[in-house]
Amino acid sequence: MAIKPKLTIGPVQFHWPAGQWKDFYYRMADEAPVDIVYIGEVICSKRAPFYEPLYEDVATRLQNAGKKVIFSTLAEVMIKHDRRMVAGMSAIEDTLVEANDASALYHLTGRPHTIGPFLNVYNENALTFLSLNGAEHVCFPPELPEQSLAVLSKRANEISVTTEVQVYGRIPLALSARCYHARAHGRVKDNCQFVCEQDADGMPLKTMQGKSFLAINGIVTMSHTCLNLVQELSDLQDIGINHFRLSPHSHDMVNVSTLFRAALEGSKDIEDIIVALANERPDIPFSNGFFHQKRGYDWVMTDK
Repeated sequence: MAIKPKLTIGPVQFHWPAGQWKDFYYRMADEAPVDIVYIGEVICSKRAPFYEPLYEDVATRLQNAGKKVIFSTLAEVMIKHDRRMVAGMSAIEDTLVEANDASALYHLTGRPHTIGPFLNVYNENALTFLSLNGAEHVCFPPELPEQSLAVLSKRANEISVTTEVQVYGRIPLALSARCYHARAHGRVKDNCQFVCEQDADGMPLKTMQGKSFLAINGIVTMSHTCLNLVQELSDLQDIGINHFRLSPHSHDMVNVSTLFRAALEGSKDIEDIIVALANERPDIPFSNGFFHQKRGYDWVMTDK
């Protein structure tokens, strides 16, 4: 039996002022045509105290609006404070938790949970192992091509695991123990003074020749380009993927989600949707190269 496709909003990966962060989720609750919303600090534990007091209020607002809420854990655990943060998030009752680092599996094994894109689920054995530990849903890493996603999705269907991929937003490419954001401003990680708050969608990097290259978000190296798989939604559904993740950015994510919903429902021409999405951030080009087994930053126009 086919599962109705669901549109999801991933956790905010950038360091936004608490008021902006709260307003974003309130808008998602009240205006965005999405089914599932992820909440939680996944990049830097130092940011978490700004948002943790808001979790309960935001989750309640989303749930009252009919959205399912899933809490996401850190993607990199380095110190005892990080471990305690993961343990605390994993202990939340009556809701699903998304594991983005293997340390979370210690706390989640034996109870239903989900697997986030920062955990490298690259083959059927890894998927099966995680399922046996209690994972009932997996968001695959965004660098996987269509052929790999098809194999993994087939196995997921066999073991009753639902599947998800990121279809919009800058792509996290690498995690580091060091904070590039702080270093770029002559600071160290322990005394960063939250300089990452200056860049709502990451700090742009250029090559020595002046060409836009990557973006930096704290400890994470991200793509300069914005992943956009709106053309590939039907292909993803054909291979069994049934959840589609939009990664939050500072532009109008209500409009972005509305456009992706229109694409899923077939109520608007895909070419018109691409143009409308491009108008949201003309300075950030689209990419879909990974899906097509090309360079990740490439943009491939399909014949659909």
